[in-house]
Amino acid sequence: MSRMPDPDLIPLPLVHERRAGTFAVDTGTAIGADGDARPAAWVLHDVLAGAGVRAPVVPAADPSASIVLRVGEPVRDHPEGYRLTVTPERTVLDGGTGPALARAVQTFRQLLPPAALRRAPVADGPPAIECCHIEDAPRFDWRGVHLDVARHFMPVSFVLKLIDLAALHRLNVVHLHLTDDQGWRLEVPSRPRLTEVGAWRTETVVGKETDAFDGTPHGGYYTLDDLREIVTYAAQRSITVVPEIDLPGHVQAVVAAYPELGNTGRPIEVRRTWGISPHVLAPTDEALAFAREVLGTVLDAFPGPWVHLGGDECPRTEWRESPAAATRAAQLGLGSVDELQSWFLRALHADVTAAGRRVVGWDEVIDDGGMPADTVVMAWQDGARGPAATAAGHDVVMSPQQVTYYDHYQSDGADEPLAIGGLTTVEDVAAWEPAAGAGPGRLLGVQGQLWTEYLPTPAAVEYAAFPRLNALAEVAWTAPARRDAAGLLRRLPEHLRRLDALDVGYRPLDGPLPGQRGGTGRRRRP
Repeated sequence: MSRMPDPDLIPLPLVHERRAGTFAVDTGTAIGADGDARPAAWVLHDVLAGAGVRAPVVPAADPSASIVLRVGEPVRDHPEGYRLTVTPERTVLDGGTGPALARAVQTFRQLLPPAALRRAPVADGPPAIECCHIEDAPRFDWRGVHLDVARHFMPVSFVLKLIDLAALHRLNVVHLHLTDDQGWRLEVPSRPRLTEVGAWRTETVVGKETDAFDGTPHGGYYTLDDLREIVTYAAQRSITVVPEIDLPGHVQAVVAAYPELGNTGRPIEVRRTWGISPHVLAPTDEALAFAREVLGTVLDAFPGPWVHLGGDECPRTEWRESPAAATRAAQLGLGSVDELQSWFLRALHADVTAAGRRVVGWDEVIDDGGMPADTVVMAWQDGARGPAATAAGHDVVMSPQQVTYYDHYQSDGADEPLAIGGLTTVEDVAAWEPAAGAGPGRLLGVQGQLWTEYLPTPAAVEYAAFPRLNALAEVAWTAPARRDAAGLLRRLPEHLRRLDALDVGYRPLDGPLPGQRGGTGRRRRP
């Protein structure tokens, strides 16, 4: 007997059994849910509204409920494990937690015809889904996507769209890179110049390694209400937003706003070019107090368990040239000024952990003095950095640039739009098997990065993200024994119809559309 083909679902569930018949989602549909099941039920309500079905949310025991969400015993011994059973008369979604039902709702969403995912109905009749039985649970606890909103500011509407797309693919972390040399994107009421000055640059370099500028101011920032909206929207989908405040390097926008926090005290501008700025925070009590003020705002705005402190690419040049930095390092008993980053981040680590949260940092935080073992390390430089971090006792999120940096080129074609460099194909991502050594630290999961130096618009971000992020979602969710790179590539064309319905400007598998090509202008591939 031949094996039934896998369903066109991404990520692929652990168990999917086709059954006879279909379940119609029509005007008589009602959604039954109680207690912790109700947030996921309301998300499903909104999904169905786009298909023209106004399904009320009623108590789970209501006889009218033809879709029922139930919180009960864990499925497959995992807090995000779920069971989805579709019969001609009824659909039941079971899980041990609210987040488990959130994942089940997104699988139900993918079972709908692609046209039903639009904002308004386009089909002649109500949508129907094939009857089936699904049991599922994730491989990793951290399944993330990172968005850099500092190099190019992204509107709240797009951040919400990315959160929704992350949910569709059963990701559970959206990491926002909120600050960098080229812009500060977070309102801090006690430090108004961060958004009056630091959020704006006068112009932006054009192309790659050129002396040309566009002459157009760029910037923006999120108010505290913006951030509350983002966090709440994500929480409704059981997604955690991880804020990143990059310290003590990548701070030229900070020093432009408050020159006294730098090592020279001289005025500078928000950086107009890419690359790594030499300007870093001075190792002073004033700079540490500033960082603590910012952290106070961050901890209030983002209730999740993790706070990312950056810690990457921090040049020591200014510290090595500063007698004051040398004196401070000696007073602290450090081996050299190179260890000032570790001192600075350890001080902030104490504040974050005192607030009941956990620090995350890029993999440089394990160097030059290191960090406490409870710091989560994002291993980005290469595949060896993960094992080095777990060997030092850190839990790790594997984020190696060679396979998870989606600002890299997607093919070697001359018509690809300008990118930072590299080459990462969807096939590369689909074939990746993450590993982080023998420990004692744990491999928490994986994350895809969307750095935006060369992704100036939401459309450019979508082109870079998809379909590579589709493939990463399967790496993150589906057990290795069940996962098949070739199978994923076979399922992608049908899945991309869902992205069409959701108005996602992904890169087609056979190359960019005419409007996505680099052409001969500013987005030309050199």
